[in-house]
Amino acid sequence: MESIIELRHLRTLLALEETGSVSMAAKRVFLTQSALSHQIRVLEQFYGTPLFERKSNPIHFTPVGMRLLQLAREITPLVKVAELDMVQIIEGEAGELRVAVECHTCFDWLMPAMDAFRPLWPKVELDIVSGFQADPVGLLLTHRADLAIVSEYAPQPGIIFQPLFAYEMVGICAQDHPLAAKSVWQAQDFVDETLITYPVPDDMLDLLRKVLKPAGVQPARRNSELTIAIIQLVSSRRGIAALPYWTVMPYLEKGYVVARQIGDIPLQSELYAAMRESDGDKSYLDNFCQIVRERSFADLPGLSPLSTPD
Repeated sequence: MESIIELRHLRTLLALEETGSVSMAAKRVFLTQSALSHQIRVLEQFYGTPLFERKSNPIHFTPVGMRLLQLAREITPLVKVAELDMVQIIEGEAGELRVAVECHTCFDWLMPAMDAFRPLWPKVELDIVSGFQADPVGLLLTHRADLAIVSEYAPQPGIIFQPLFAYEMVGICAQDHPLAAKSVWQAQDFVDETLITYPVPDDMLDLLRKVLKPAGVQPARRNSELTIAIIQLVSSRRGIAALPYWTVMPYLEKGYVVARQIGDIPLQSELYAAMRESDGDKSYLDNFCQIVRERSFADLPGLSPLSTPD
């Protein structure tokens, strides 16, 4: 029997396993839901059997689907390694990758990605530009950094962007705080509260930029450099905060604070990788972004794929 299996089919199966749903898997591999469903139907028609149970949540694979999934787990890493080997043979392996970040919570996912990158590109000098950077793109333009992690896609000459991922920002408060009784917080819920944030410009805080300022809400403010310090202040009823869900999840499990949705449509934040246009052909930069996405989706809860900016 001549096989019809293609690499894209295997990647689709892995996305189905990782996300647990057809809609999320389609976003992960940048397909429409109908296009992904068509891929699955082609395989099922060829083998004459379903690959997973249609009404299961999360997706439950059939024995045939599990066998194809096993093949995907075996084949796709080999293809990635081979492609990386070929790139390094053609383009060379050496280079410099200095990463600048503008978010205080980036290190939760950045360090594992760097650890995964180093053995693949041992001759690339990988480092973090020390300290929080209010203008990481400016470091690119002055050649003091090679890649910047930014929260907003702001086109400018000489800079290109790669999408990393989107994530939910949740409101947190003490368990006995009155707002703990509400499942969804609106802008007006912040009016009489003290908002605890990192000491960064307001336009870098999505809660302020997307929710509070459009509603004309200006709560009292308190700053803290450290995430754990913000958690402790919130837990002791010194104020409330908004943080990425993946950051607060360990403290939710311990009962230190509670988390609530912000807005009828959950507040989403985005992260992009910015780099100089002149470096766009450096494969190790592209591979670093790919590793960031893969490791983050594997390790962090509540992420969503982010489309390539127009």
